[in-house]
Amino acid sequence: MSNRIILESIIPAVPEKVYTAWLDGNEHAQMTGAPANGSAIVGEDHSAWDGYITGKNLEMEPFKLIVQSWRTSDFKDENPDSILEIKLEPHTDGCKLMLNHSEIPDDQPDYESGWEDHYFKPMRDYFRGQKN
Repeated sequence: MSNRIILESIIPAVPEKVYTAWLDGNEHAQMTGAPANGSAIVGEDHSAWDGYITGKNLEMEPFKLIVQSWRTSDFKDENPDSILEIKLEPHTDGCKLMLNHSEIPDDQPDYESGWEDHYFKPMRDYFRGQKN
């Protein structure tokens, strides 16, 4: 069995900026406030929150879609990676970010509040401070 989280958030930046920030380690770190590494290349590794989150880039459509394998250091060794799908669409207030986090092992905590507290809120604050 596995769990799924589906969330949406309006981010005050165009999809191109959100896409680029998500995949660039330095900007991802600035956006979330925690060390990260990233790449815009399918097959490359990514990490966030000082290595708490790790995975690989599985699929990308520039400025529209990011699919990554995703696991935390809390996953058991026998747990497969979960799958994170980020879709980005233009919105009158910037960008509509749709997150589909699937295949989360049953023994993991509910990450829904973590996405809001550690990603969406910091992202909104980060991009509000920039000119788009």
